[in-house]
Amino acid sequence: MANVVVVGAQWGDEGKGKIVDWLSERADVIARFQGGHNAGHTLVIDGKVYKLSLLPSGILRKGKLSVIGNGVVLDPWALVSEIEKIEGQGVTINTDNLVIAENTPLILPVHQDLDKIREEAAGKAKIGTTGRGIGPAYEDKVGRRAIRLADLADAETLERRLDRLLAHHDPLRRGLGVATIDRDELRTRLLDIAPKVLPYAAPVWKLLSEKRKSGKRILFEGAQGALLDIDFGTYPYVTSSNTMAGMAATGTGMGPGSIDFVLGIVKAYTTRVGEGPFPTELDDEVGKHLAVVGREKGTVTGRDRRCGWFDAVLVRQTCTTSGVKGIALTKLDVLDGMKELKICTGYALDGKVLDYLPTAAEEQARVTPVYETMEGWEGSTAGARSWADLPGAAVKYVRRIEELIECPVALLSTSPEREDTILVTDPFSD
Repeated sequence: MANVVVVGAQWGDEGKGKIVDWLSERADVIARFQGGHNAGHTLVIDGKVYKLSLLPSGILRKGKLSVIGNGVVLDPWALVSEIEKIEGQGVTINTDNLVIAENTPLILPVHQDLDKIREEAAGKAKIGTTGRGIGPAYEDKVGRRAIRLADLADAETLERRLDRLLAHHDPLRRGLGVATIDRDELRTRLLDIAPKVLPYAAPVWKLLSEKRKSGKRILFEGAQGALLDIDFGTYPYVTSSNTMAGMAATGTGMGPGSIDFVLGIVKAYTTRVGEGPFPTELDDEVGKHLAVVGREKGTVTGRDRRCGWFDAVLVRQTCTTSGVKGIALTKLDVLDGMKELKICTGYALDGKVLDYLPTAAEEQARVTPVYETMEGWEGSTAGARSWADLPGAAVKYVRRIEELIECPVALLSTSPEREDTILVTDPFSD
């Protein structure tokens, strides 16, 4: 049975939630492998809206196992709150359908404090983080001072972890002019939350290996987008983890050989939240139109998304670095009724045309997009479930995107509704 990795191939917000939910009907296990509750997925099922941050999208499917892998940083209080919210919408969540890796590092209040303090102090140099402690939590993981989920099960181990954590954070906080950590309060909060999250703890690497050996299909779900990758994104305006397909292996304990198909989620135009370069950004009426029709606000932060034309250069680049075999093109219906469309096919820089985004931040800020203009369409693509339902110009637009990014369309999403999807290639049949 094929195992599939789903990654965002732009700056996130590409519609991964719906696609993962749609694919999860064909999967047995759905596993999150990186990020934290800074990621947001909005799903619309039978007209009902569900907003997820930590829980894998598969949690809304009965009979499926949802997994939070070790590559995720977990805010236990946010998790409990999200579970209660989703249960309030009629979804059952228990240890039969949710498992969390024992070695998942925790996001603590101290991480959120540090995130916000640094961002405020940075002024104009701010990165645009969500302030949810993601970066500082990953720093502590790499610095070998993180408190992990399994540590909550043993008071003595927890004390040692707190010693190491405070030995780093207290001097740092004093240097920033902030009060040191109240150790007793933090310990009490951790011990109070422990019985609510520890029942979900398990050796995920072992569980997934057993599922794979028994022929179960595994769907690996990424958060954010490839252009926010800590190594290959628009650094430093990136997230603090690897967001590309390769992270699915290390973020769950599965070997690289367990990945059979990589599906890149791509919006029919381009959006970005927060600071950083954006070559095709539109500050005109077209940009406003895309934002309004596409309802471009962040699921988690509520921040307005910046909008621009489709950037084939960037998507071709991310398809290469993530090994994407096929894309799921979303939000095509947002372009309905536009007389003219543009696609970025290259960047002009210092008298040359580049077919990739340069690494140097200074050069990224100076590139000028080279556009190809295409005819728009008058008809509607909303709700289409076959190629025959699409206007001819819309089909041409999709085909041109395939040519420019050098990757075929496997799925086409035409509305937020689960069933409004055109299947070209089933990733699980690979």
